[in-house]
Amino acid sequence: MTCTSGQPLSRLTSRRRWLATLATTTSLLLVGGCGSTQANDEGFVAGDGSLTILPIDRRPTAPVIEGVTLDDQPWTSAKISDKVIVYNVWGSWCAPCVSEAPALVRASRRLDNQAAFVGLNTRDFDKAAPRAFVRAYEIPYVNLFDPQGALILRFSGELPPNAIPSTIVIDRQGRLAARIIGETTEATLVGLVQDIAAGR
Repeated sequence: MTCTSGQPLSRLTSRRRWLATLATTTSLLLVGGCGSTQANDEGFVAGDGSLTILPIDRRPTAPVIEGVTLDDQPWTSAKISDKVIVYNVWGSWCAPCVSEAPALVRASRRLDNQAAFVGLNTRDFDKAAPRAFVRAYEIPYVNLFDPQGALILRFSGELPPNAIPSTIVIDRQGRLAARIIGETTEATLVGLVQDIAAGR
């Protein structure tokens, strides 16, 4: 993220004023960098891949997710039973989403008997780009078209709506078990889903 005022430094009236401005800006950047996320120029949040796992006795019931796939087919999570559900929020315009796509594909294939992967495609206002993305990375699982982020808001309070990419894991009992803010890895997903599928 760049922070510029559009005014040349020569317009600053004194070295003292310039140093004060620099100190203030540096402090703000340091404070902003202490969190787990950083806002990018589009107003979205690029996370650091931080993982949160909820204790079994503190897991809230996950919402039923219903939508239309990129192939124009209706879909509902109510049809999934006795499997962990892995929701991944992504956009074709999102660089970290591009980076993590191969890992998600590999993880989904390894976990096919334990988990149902579901992509939540957001902020793509035409289906052409995300469809091309799915073809390019040979993504084998269903992807819902969610241009306005309405499906993501179903997880309000549990998932920052501007966190892209992000991943939500639902346990076999239909409870929100874990979330990952930012780009994830195959190893992280496989280990996480296996633990949750085993009731941990």
